Amino acid sequence: MRLTQWTDYSLRVLMYCAACLERVAPVTITEIADSHGISRSHLTKIVQELAARGWLETTRGRGGGMRLLVDASALTLGEIVRATETDLTMVECFDAAQNQCRMSAHCRLKSVLNQATQNYMEVLDGITLADLVAPMASSTDMSNMQRMPMIPGIPFFEN
Repeated sequence: MRLTQWTDYSLRVLMYCAACLERVAPVTITEIADSHGISRSHLTKIVQELAARGWLETTRGRGGGMRLLVDASALTLGEIVRATETDLTMVECFDAAQNQCRMSAHCRLKSVLNQATQNYMEVLDGITLADLVAPMASSTDMSNMQRMPMIPGIPFFEN
């Protein structure tokens, strides 16, 4: 399964905002666009949708920007993917109206792929936005927890 660019960019915006929660200045679209090499106008549309969903608070004008409006530990990756993906139909037979497959009555592929999709979403439902930006532990020293810098501009915190 491949996520759309819209979902990818939505995740980047939400993760960036979650990682910058303790920052005084709000995150700007230009900042994220520059950090990721993404079109500013495309990000503007994504931010508008995320704000309409109640996930981001946006402020216009000088000193404006955006902040995460929801608790990052309450927003799951599955919820974000379901909201931003337009079509989770993996194969034609998932859609009865479009199904032209002559093997559908005897085929087990649909049930296998349906189960795989359910398992995929179940994994995403178990991961929160906070999990994605949480401190990462090295495999050798679990006590030395630190926030890893993901992209330029996101604060680096040390214990």
